[in-house]
Formats: sequence, C-alpha cells, structure tokens
Amino acid sequence: MGGGRSETSALSGAGEARGLTTTQNSQRPNACCFCWCCCCSCSWNEEERRKRRRRKRISQDTKMETKLETCPKPSVEEIRMWSQSFDKLMRNPAGRNVFREFLRTEYSEENMLFWLACEDLKQEINKSAIEEKARSIYEDYISILSPKEVSLDARVREVINRKMQDPTPHTFEDAQLQIYTLMHRDSYPRFLSSNIYKTLVQGGSRTSSES
Repeated sequence: MGGGRSETSALSGAGEARGLTTTQNSQRPNACCFCWCCCCSCSWNEEERRKRRRRKRISQDTKMETKLETCPKPSVEEIRMWSQSFDKLMRNPAGRNVFREFLRTEYSEENMLFWLACEDLKQEINKSAIEEKARSIYEDYISILSPKEVSLDARVREVINRKMQDPTPHTFEDAQLQIYTLMHRDSYPRFLSSNIYKTLVQGGSRTSSES
C-alpha cells in the first residue's frame, strides 16, 4: 500500500514537472519568429531602396525640371582653366552647365541642383521668401522621401533639422559644403577624363587654330 502511494505521488510529480516544462517552453521567445521578422525587415528595406533608386533614375531621366543657367559661350581659355581647379569650374556659369550635363550622365545631377539652390537662398533677404525657399530645398533635396535626395551624413542632417526651426540664408551651409566636397573629390576627376570635356577642349583647340 505505502509503496503504491509513493509510486502514484512520483508519477503525479513527474506529470506536473512535464506540464511546467511545457508551459515554460511555450513562454520562451521563438527564435525562428525573430529571424523571420529580421529577414522580412531586411527584405522590405532592400525593396524600398530599390524603389527609391528607380524613382531617382526616372526623375533624372526627365532632366529634372530646372533649366541650365543662361550664359555666353565659354572661350577656349575658360574651358582649359576648368581643368586647373574645381573652384574655377564652379565659379564659371558655363563650366557649371557643362559639369551638370556630365553629372546627369552619372545620375547625380541633384548635387549641382542642390548647390545652386543653396546659392540662390544665400541671396535672399525677405524672411518669408527665405522660409519658403528653405522648406522647398528641404523637401526636394534633404527629405528621405524625395527622389532627388542628396547624400549627407547624420551630423549634417541633425544640424539642418535644428536650423529649420528658424531658417536663414545659411541654413544649409554645412550640407552645401559637404556636397561641394563630394563633387570635387568624386565627380570632378571623372569629368576631366570624360568625352564631354575632352570634346570641348578639342573643339576649342580646332577653332583657335583655324582662326
């Protein structure tokens, strides 16, 4: 009799232990679910990046909407001076137009458009116009939702977000400098080796020799 009760108690205890173990297991996080969520999140982010690149290309294929600057035809000397320094190229309206045409072939025309928009903002003195132009620049080139978004680091974006609370003509100064540096280091060397620039130099040289 005593042995039967002991055996029954032991079986009951084992059953309770199994029940407790099952309950604990059911409360543990499901590693597979966690991995699945991460995979879905990564896939979603990659798809979003693809969509943004696609929108960006579509926007640039339509040559955006801003016209080239109005300026006289550059002289042979001006064209040659563009190769001396990036500053000389960017200070010359004709040089900016040609460089912008090159950037368009690399799908990075938004860098020049942003730089030009910042230059335009710096000339503004009317407060309401400053706020309107600053908001437009932010929506066109800073917002991650824009197909013309320029590449800026987190620090510069944080500075812009603070300054947008009370915009001034210099709200985007840090961002403009960063994009200027990016064009100088990344795009400018390729521009000098491009057919666009070489054709201009050769065409100018032929015209000069013929005259």
